[in-house]
Amino acid sequence: MTVTGRFASPDGTAIDKESLRQRYLEERNKRLRPDGNDQYLRLTGHLAHYLDDPHTPMTPREPKTDHVTVAFIGGGFAGLVTGARLKEAGVDDVRIIEKGGGFGGTWYWNRYPGAQCDTASFVYMPLLEETGHVPTEKYAHAPEILEHCRRIGKQFGLYDDALFHTEVKDLRWDEERSRWIIRTNRGDDFTARFVAMGTGPLHVPKLPGIPGIQSFKGHSFHTSRWDYDYTGGDPSGAPMEKLAGKRVAVIGTGATAVQCVPHLARACEELYVFQRTPSSVDVRNNQPTDFEWFAQIATPGWQQRWLENFTANQTNSMADEDLVMDGWTDIARRLRSKVMKLAPEDFTPEKMMEAFEESDFEKMEEIRARVDSIVEDPETARNLKAWYRQLCKRPCFHDEYLQAYNVPGTHLVDTDGKGVERITENGVVVAGREYEVDCVIYASGFEVGTEYTRRAGYDMTGRDGVKLSEYWAEGMRTLHGIHVHGFPNAFIVQPTQGANLISNIPHNLTEAGRTIALMIRHALDNGFDEIEVAKEAEDAWVELLLSGTGRLLNSPDCTPGYYNNEGQDAGLRARLNVGYPHGATAYFAYLDEWRTSGAFAGLEFR
Repeated sequence: MTVTGRFASPDGTAIDKESLRQRYLEERNKRLRPDGNDQYLRLTGHLAHYLDDPHTPMTPREPKTDHVTVAFIGGGFAGLVTGARLKEAGVDDVRIIEKGGGFGGTWYWNRYPGAQCDTASFVYMPLLEETGHVPTEKYAHAPEILEHCRRIGKQFGLYDDALFHTEVKDLRWDEERSRWIIRTNRGDDFTARFVAMGTGPLHVPKLPGIPGIQSFKGHSFHTSRWDYDYTGGDPSGAPMEKLAGKRVAVIGTGATAVQCVPHLARACEELYVFQRTPSSVDVRNNQPTDFEWFAQIATPGWQQRWLENFTANQTNSMADEDLVMDGWTDIARRLRSKVMKLAPEDFTPEKMMEAFEESDFEKMEEIRARVDSIVEDPETARNLKAWYRQLCKRPCFHDEYLQAYNVPGTHLVDTDGKGVERITENGVVVAGREYEVDCVIYASGFEVGTEYTRRAGYDMTGRDGVKLSEYWAEGMRTLHGIHVHGFPNAFIVQPTQGANLISNIPHNLTEAGRTIALMIRHALDNGFDEIEVAKEAEDAWVELLLSGTGRLLNSPDCTPGYYNNEGQDAGLRARLNVGYPHGATAYFAYLDEWRTSGAFAGLEFR
């Protein structure tokens, strides 16, 4: 029952909304920094060694100077699903360019102990039905996901012409020949009729800009380049026996730390976890797959049905059932239940937002209570509680992270929102105290809020010599998040300005890949040299995007993080970093109708 400023949660606990808002705001303000994304270090110059590939030695090869029909930049899920759809459409001449030593994208790099998907495998891993693979557990671990990436590459012949350990350095449109000229760091200088890009946000590691970071004389590495030679163990979870007797620091407590800390806690003599902002950690309840159950549900088209059902449960759609039943759909179910209890006259935007807030308050109170029920030390438990809305940061789900703080020798070092003060030759300093350690592990994530061209590692020069960085100087402009005016025969595979479904990124990629394959097939069959979005169609799409409510992650009491540009107002850029205003389910339905009609409204074929 709602009362002035207070309401009762389902268990009868009274929740004071104004007190929570005030606490959230106070915690946010502690963490606001004027430097925003600039607080992180780019791994260049003397920091470039953090980018070395510890997994695959580079194989010498001769530079490519030929021509291909399609060049795809990025060998993660985006490149794999688009390449697969192109092959299915009979476009055999597909070359994937990947800076890693093999396919996998973020799953090529992220091999830290405990790494696994936090969206259910049956909707997260693409092309399961096409490859015949059945995930072995509800949340597959990294080795299985990486092997699935290799499976896709092999089944669809994507290894045949792939260029690994190769980075694009220049991408330029040749107007006379209607071709893209591609130059790389391996001396390649070849052309492609079409170019697609799926460089993603989770492949450029970043380090916190902590004073003295170069002075440490012990061992250090980033979690995306896990050093098993130093720690022992392997990505499959073998014990890290070489850490016995070692003092180890982990800097960062986001999704990566949540997964690797339990393994480190079992291996180290002393583990110090340095925290600026705690993650919200809900129940994961991972389970092995019941293959008899799977045989019953795996009728033709099963994965597409599951994808659509998951998305429907995540958006405003009133799904009749929840096939996936995970933490993500739980958030949506709770909200929908709260909204449906409103009286008919209360179905207003204001009342619905109030219901959203109350649902979130209830869930976060549960998550904070879970900390108290698990963590034995009262001070540690207090510091592990997240004081912000659940979607302000990436929600985490885990059944061992909180328990790790009950392991003797595991210490949470909370910095009260300030972060690490400095790093010395021998350790890490917080609030004037030095913690001497043998190894520092940076669980500081990847560049997300930086400019697209910076993350990609190259700029793109389109028609009339216009660079993508210039065209996007005030923010991203596309049709469907795929096409950019002035950049013909080029496609982008990513979520923004499309469905923008952040709870299951691969669904965005598979739909974009299917769309691109149909367009390229259409152009080849009809003898068209160029595909380009009309300026009017792009402008209309951007206007539609701006007509929506925007992102709910920019609430004034949201703690800083990569979801909200580190709490900084990005102006028009942030307003353009959105999705289809009617929701992901509506977008996917719209896109399917748009591409299957064969008209491709808004595009010009020449």
